[in-house]
Amino acid sequence: MEKFKRVIAIVTDSIGIGEAPDAAKYNDVGADTLGHIGDFFKGDWALPNWQQLGLGNIRRDAPIQGVEPIEGPLGYFGKMYEISAGKDSMDGHWEMMGLPVTEPLGFFPKGFPAELIQKIEDFSGRKVIVNLPYSGTEVIAKYGEHQLKTGDLIVYTSGDSVLQIAANTAVIPLAELYKICEYARSITTDQPYRIGRVIARPYVGDSADTFTRTSDRHDYALMPNAPTDLDRLQAAGVPTYGVGKINDIFSGQGLDDGVHTTSNDDGMTQTIKAVTDGRTGFIFTNLVDFDAVYGHRRNAQGDGDALMAFDARLGELLAIMEDDDLLMITSDHGNDPTFRGTDHTREFVPLVVYSPGLPGNGDLGIRSPFADMGATILANFGVANDGSGQSFLNELN
Repeated sequence: MEKFKRVIAIVTDSIGIGEAPDAAKYNDVGADTLGHIGDFFKGDWALPNWQQLGLGNIRRDAPIQGVEPIEGPLGYFGKMYEISAGKDSMDGHWEMMGLPVTEPLGFFPKGFPAELIQKIEDFSGRKVIVNLPYSGTEVIAKYGEHQLKTGDLIVYTSGDSVLQIAANTAVIPLAELYKICEYARSITTDQPYRIGRVIARPYVGDSADTFTRTSDRHDYALMPNAPTDLDRLQAAGVPTYGVGKINDIFSGQGLDDGVHTTSNDDGMTQTIKAVTDGRTGFIFTNLVDFDAVYGHRRNAQGDGDALMAFDARLGELLAIMEDDDLLMITSDHGNDPTFRGTDHTREFVPLVVYSPGLPGNGDLGIRSPFADMGATILANFGVANDGSGQSFLNELN
């Protein structure tokens, strides 16, 4: 029998909590997203709802300024580190759902091969420009006016396995951008490319000063190469619902339904709506703004403000939860806004678990892989675990 009728998992995309054991392999020694945001604010910030669940207790040995440990937290707390071969969102989310990415994905730090670019040009009938690692906002500021004049495609990458195509919808309509990205996805699934995600990056504006990316971003991820915990839940008749870019990350696999969101705030609105509408089963939410809007832009002020805004919405969610609801809050990787570069950082991620029907004040320790989370969800619904994680459901008492 299921212990909880509903499990809600919220991924605060990119909010790490200190360098992972293998951070040196990724040149990320010293990264600490939450800790460094706390340092930036000099403790003059607060996440009271998350803190009361136990967020600060994860770091009793090195407290986060403004989010220190408390006595008797209401939830269960710990941290996780991943075993996947990369630090992309796809790696983290797939591993949460029992499918670590063990084969390194294609990584092109100097730009994509000429033959791949030629195929995109031939298909689209447009010239490709840039083809270098870039910040998304910087690349459209620098090349957006050129694109308006020429209709060329802005193709760029990052420190992750991604091929991104930015297009001003005034000259390259959204439908055309999506079609080009779908083609790029179709030719980069296998080796020698095997790129994790192709991302459509539409924007609007008529000058470098006014260019603004829109919420019509679309991620074309690889199809999972084996069943995930979402598939296992779905096959067992447990309803699965994705909020935000969850559907994109899993290419729709294992999801009964879902909703696209325009912001963190919209993501929380849709999550709260799913609860008030009486959805049961598994609700899986990704809040991407921490990563896309603030982390990659190295905006510590914005990241901290966004975390406080999330915490306020978290309070609304906590107020409507019932004794047979279980909430998990975690992250998929780090993206330290004070760190060098503009890429993701290899970090531990926080794990906070709460139900009004549980006594709380429990230490879940260090978990690895991320798949422990998915294994716990499967155990709750009495579904066989064929993935790679170990359930901590019995520790929630």
